[in-house]
Amino acid sequence: MRLAMMPLVLLAATVAADVKLYVFDCGSLRLEDVSPFGLSNDETPVRELFVPCYLIEHQGDEVRRLLFDAGLPAGLAGRGDVELEPGLIVHYERALEDQLAELDITPSDIDYLAFSHLHFDHVGSANRFTDSMLLIQAPEYQAGFVEKSEIYQPDLYLGLDDAPRRLLEGDHDVFGDGKVRLLSTPGHTPGHQSLLVRLDDPGPVVLSGDLYHFRESRALRRMPVFNTDAEETLRSMDKIDALLEREGAVLWIEHDRALAQTLRKAPEYYR
Repeated sequence: MRLAMMPLVLLAATVAADVKLYVFDCGSLRLEDVSPFGLSNDETPVRELFVPCYLIEHQGDEVRRLLFDAGLPAGLAGRGDVELEPGLIVHYERALEDQLAELDITPSDIDYLAFSHLHFDHVGSANRFTDSMLLIQAPEYQAGFVEKSEIYQPDLYLGLDDAPRRLLEGDHDVFGDGKVRLLSTPGHTPGHQSLLVRLDDPGPVVLSGDLYHFRESRALRRMPVFNTDAEETLRSMDKIDALLEREGAVLWIEHDRALAQTLRKAPEYYR
């Protein structure tokens, strides 16, 4: 009888864990031309992309925290509009570290650090979190830290070279109870990953990373011309579509500014 009861006890422990999801405004990108993203300029009117950072707090026996994506480079914060290159203007009001401080959270309070991938608009504050355990897909680590591929800006994250890390080979249950799962979705970069967060309201949410940049990207199954592997990207799209249907989850396209305008921003949260 006791053995028969064990799964119910374990299930109760899983349900009891409390998860909070905070969304931070970590900048914006303004584009003149969206064709590098696999769309013609008349297929979408969108020219401005939101840049988010996410904090997940997991309350079990203790509070543990995961930071997912780290926004634009911290040095851009407070400088107004900055033209990084012709046709690309970035804007970043307040650095992530300052926004975390409003929650009385310092970089040393972050237990786990994960990036959807290592492009500059996702790792901008990475070097501030050297005490956190880096959760990174092995192919992304190889391309970014070992080969230092030209698709990245290594100076933005190489401060983590001596930080604790765990190299992943696929999906990963961050806190061990199924509430927060990193999902291997390669193709945009060699080790791109998305994140599933099981919330009570609005329910399960998948944070897309750069699996998609625009709503039209998903509707038309388009991808940037600079993705490292088109076939892998399509398989990752199929994987996430199947998961959304299976879980009854919603997809938050991270760069979707229209979506971002409807979301609660820190210090408010979802749970």
